[in-house]
Amino acid sequence: MRLWSLNLLVMILATLLSSGAGKPNGEQPLSRIEIHKTTLALHDSAYVETSPRVLGLQGQNSEWVTLQYSHPSPSNDDWIGVFSPASFSSSICPPENPKESPPLLCTAPIKYQYANYTTSDYHKTGKGSLKLQLINQREDFSFALFSGGLSNPKLVAVSKEVTFANPKAPVYPRLAQGKLWNEMTVTWTSGYGINEAEPFVEWGARGDSQVRSPAGTLTFSRNSMCGAPARTVGWRDPGFIHTSFLKDLWPNKMYTYKLGHKLINGSYVWSRSYSFKGSPYPGQDSLQQVVIFGDMGKAEADGSNEYNNFQPGSLNTTYQLIKDLKNIDIVLHIGDICYANGYISQWDQFTSQIEPIASALPYMIGSGNHERDWPGTGSFYQNTDSGGECGVLSETMFYVPAENRAKLWYSTDYGMFHFCIADTEHDWRPGTEQYSFIEHCLSSVDRQKQPWLIFLAHRVLGYSSADFYCDEGTSEEPMGRESLQELWQKYKVDIAFFGHVHNYERTCPVYQNTCIRNGSNYYSGPFEATTHVVVGGGGASLADFTTVRARWSYYQDHDYGFAKLTAFNHSMLLLEYKRSSDGRVYDHFIIARDYRDVLSCAVDSCSRTTLAS
Repeated sequence: MRLWSLNLLVMILATLLSSGAGKPNGEQPLSRIEIHKTTLALHDSAYVETSPRVLGLQGQNSEWVTLQYSHPSPSNDDWIGVFSPASFSSSICPPENPKESPPLLCTAPIKYQYANYTTSDYHKTGKGSLKLQLINQREDFSFALFSGGLSNPKLVAVSKEVTFANPKAPVYPRLAQGKLWNEMTVTWTSGYGINEAEPFVEWGARGDSQVRSPAGTLTFSRNSMCGAPARTVGWRDPGFIHTSFLKDLWPNKMYTYKLGHKLINGSYVWSRSYSFKGSPYPGQDSLQQVVIFGDMGKAEADGSNEYNNFQPGSLNTTYQLIKDLKNIDIVLHIGDICYANGYISQWDQFTSQIEPIASALPYMIGSGNHERDWPGTGSFYQNTDSGGECGVLSETMFYVPAENRAKLWYSTDYGMFHFCIADTEHDWRPGTEQYSFIEHCLSSVDRQKQPWLIFLAHRVLGYSSADFYCDEGTSEEPMGRESLQELWQKYKVDIAFFGHVHNYERTCPVYQNTCIRNGSNYYSGPFEATTHVVVGGGGASLADFTTVRARWSYYQDHDYGFAKLTAFNHSMLLLEYKRSSDGRVYDHFIIARDYRDVLSCAVDSCSRTTLAS
């Protein structure tokens, strides 16, 4: 909800949902399962059999498991849940009231699929099969057959456990730029705490001798969560998150690295080898390519966990980036990362999904409502979109070079680009700490060296034709551009990117709701106004446009996609919008200008003259 007057209604609805009196909104498929209502209905002739039982024998962190199952009284409502840890009985349920017995089950599965998904005659024969993909998540797995649908689950049969050969192995490295241009950070997840092993990264220039850099270790507990389902049915032990800082990198040099843990007995556990390229020196004149999108989420390659077609585009977006990996230097994912919404297991799923990208390129994130928002926790919007995570997962699972990751705003440089990433889930208005950061970030860049100044934020602080904004009589978040547009104009921000609205839209160069220059595919000469781009079609369900077309709205696309910026040199920048379905370019524009064009005055961008001048 985006009207302050509806906050109370949001909280009431959340209470109804948690009590089972309302219907889930469908954004998190696991929220449909009324796991607390589970009853025992084990049947002697029902079974779930799995193959293989041990995964990752060759070091793989992802494998497919084949299920064969049978139910003597089948129904099209029967479903298979994947649980991890494999033991998911009432013994793991924390006591909520000593006078009441705990429920049979108190933890949601990490994924589920209907028993008839690939066996159309299951309701007649009672026999079916599935192939499901598992990733290494530090614990063993079991597969349970349920009848009664998702709202009234009855446990019919449970498989024997399935496990990875080394469930604690270091997995899913995520690169990010450090606070200095020549520093790369590596973050990963493992099952090894600091009392079991010393984490480190072994790395070096390709072909040269390797060195070791130590890693810090973080984790969090159920009590770190702010509410349900993160504190209840969605809780799952996150393992340990490690971050190492690789410093004094040479610009543009290729490096190799691998994750390591030295166990207390002196033996070592290793990941496979990865590689990345060092960032260019700030201001370096070379071909530099940046991908930007928001609101991607995760999806399952095996088709599980899908509801209402919520995230059909996320795998396509992921696949397109992997396909074009050699032509990308850095990725900026501006909020609404994986839509776990309090189901902690989904963060592992997401980091596994993006591993081919994030292990090779800096993967920089922004904070969105589905990471941060929770009532009474200091978020600017008092809704329940984070599912009780209140920022803990995004701030721990990914590194960003912020002064305080609980306030997830920061700047980062890449060659000729200077990026200012805001946090729309905290107050950005004049007089606030974040406003001061934004002005300093925009004003401190040397445009002769870094001509391309880019502002990014999750919610739309600029312009959007989303129907839900129109229904509120606006085209932005309240107090959005009114608070920041003078800064964008004064410091001549080339492009402002936003997510939150799940589609693509580009404006003309616009200021004060007016096109300072007509929309085009080519702009040359002095800066006149900022172009605003909504690129929130990374994968989550699409948002509709209002039927009334504003004059500032130059291009719209109701589809999944992402933006790609290519800086050819200090004088030419190309923006391309590509659809995730085919990777083709559907919109583009070029900015061509020299340094003197940056210095020239535009509307409200220069100090007023006096008679003395």
